[in-house]
Amino acid sequence: MREYMQTNIEYNLSNIHLKNIDIDSINASAKAKAQKINENLDTMRKIEKYTLDFEHSSTLVLIFSLEFFILFSVQYFIVLLSLKEWQWWIYAFFSLSIVGAWWYAKKQKKKYEINSAKYNKLYKETLKLIEELEEEGHISKKEIYIDESDEHI
Repeated sequence: MREYMQTNIEYNLSNIHLKNIDIDSINASAKAKAQKINENLDTMRKIEKYTLDFEHSSTLVLIFSLEFFILFSVQYFIVLLSLKEWQWWIYAFFSLSIVGAWWYAKKQKKKYEINSAKYNKLYKETLKLIEELEEEGHISKKEIYIDESDEHI
């Protein structure tokens, strides 16, 4: 299941298969819960890309790609442009870029962890609210499921 979710996120597909509840068509006593569900779903859609493993994320791929580009640039400057006398300065710059990449990756990993925890909390809360509204007869889960891809992507 985790791999399925990862693949969906990588291809910009949502793993949230629910539409927002139409607030105007719901009973006044259930509007607050329905509004909360809609807010949770919107938040979950926004942070969904940060909910999966950081180690498999496109952010980490971008960091590594940038570092490889810098490494090859370093070699280019030293060898092809005959900058042997600047070699240590160039290597120092490369070392600083590694430190910067490490710091950025650490910061992003924390962002993934925080948003993943927030997503899981919102998921449980939203599921509970949906079940309550369904038990009270205000909504039907079938009505808010997304069946067509036009609404989903």
